Amino acid sequence: MKILVINSGSSSLKYQLFNMETESVLAKGLIQRIGISGSFLEYENNEGEEVLIEKDIATHKVGIELLLETLLSSEHGVLKDIDEVEAIGHRIVHGGEAFAESTVIDESVIKELEEVADLAPLHNPPNIMGIKVCKELMPTKPQVGVFDTAFHQTMPEKAYIYALPYEYYKKYGVRRYGFHGTSHGYVAQRAAKMLEKDLSELKIVTCHLGNGASLAAVKNGEVVDTSMGLTPLEGLVMGTRCGDIDPAIIPFIMEKEDLSAAEIDNILNKKSGLLGISGVSSDSRDVENAAESGNHQAEVALEIFNYRVKKYIGAYTAAMGGVDAIVFTAGIGENAIETRAGILNGLEYLGVELDEEANDMRGKEKVISKSDSKVKALVIPTNEELVIARDTKDLVN
Repeated sequence: MKILVINSGSSSLKYQLFNMETESVLAKGLIQRIGISGSFLEYENNEGEEVLIEKDIATHKVGIELLLETLLSSEHGVLKDIDEVEAIGHRIVHGGEAFAESTVIDESVIKELEEVADLAPLHNPPNIMGIKVCKELMPTKPQVGVFDTAFHQTMPEKAYIYALPYEYYKKYGVRRYGFHGTSHGYVAQRAAKMLEKDLSELKIVTCHLGNGASLAAVKNGEVVDTSMGLTPLEGLVMGTRCGDIDPAIIPFIMEKEDLSAAEIDNILNKKSGLLGISGVSSDSRDVENAAESGNHQAEVALEIFNYRVKKYIGAYTAAMGGVDAIVFTAGIGENAIETRAGILNGLEYLGVELDEEANDMRGKEKVISKSDSKVKALVIPTNEELVIARDTKDLVN
């Protein structure tokens, strides 16, 4: 069974084509700058052949048409007929309260997604657009939506209700939803297998640390709390997002700088975080290089990033009544050796004993705590696309 996985953004589209008999990737890539000059398609097949196609890609429909042509290409394609693709799985950022699990997409689902689009105005509309284009181009193929928010829907009210007038929750759905759920769920399950225990018996803090970053407290297989909120802005310091701040800062700066709501929102989401503190970059690697060169702001940015993660680990350990494992994943979590050490340093009281030698690696699935460490620390590369493909296969079958 071959499944096409699509993650549609406003001006980009990531894709992977899976052979689900072996769970191998037949082709993968990215369409960039949709609707912008200089657009192109990046493509790599299962033989490692890489192709770059520079072409005017005015719309998502043009982009997906180009992708299908490339998959069918006699030169570097991996399909003889588009009917070999049996289903399409879509990453959808926000499912609101309506979707606590992956679902087969029909007209009623699309309508519900449009109704909650204002909860994720930057993400859901392009996600929906990808669904509609695939429906137009491949009308007979079943489509499945896999939601970033779904894994977190086991949170109790005490974790997801904000201390605001309750009517805002009832009227507008203002509550904590959480994101990166597909990643958190995948690495929690992998951690249980690596530790040779049942997920229902474990208390795990999963740390998805990338340009966007979030933590989740997974107790007995269910999320009891997570750091992102109504939007992906709350929680940790991120590449360009501020994370937790005093809400009163917002009107204070707006008044001082004479900013509109849109302008302050842009600052909080796109000009803050590592970029805002360091003044160097949103990429942690650039910030690390600057810190090594003696840039004080870069040093502080990294310290704040680690400190915020450490605080959340402590909070979630308290929320779960203990912790058995701490898992690092995503770009920073999988590759930043010093960051992992900086976060775990000082958590010895919890029973975490870092193995410095084991931690000296990047991008591999590995236990990085000492063999006698009471609490295990693990690095697990995430694979959200595979989760989407698996859910799609299960629902279609």
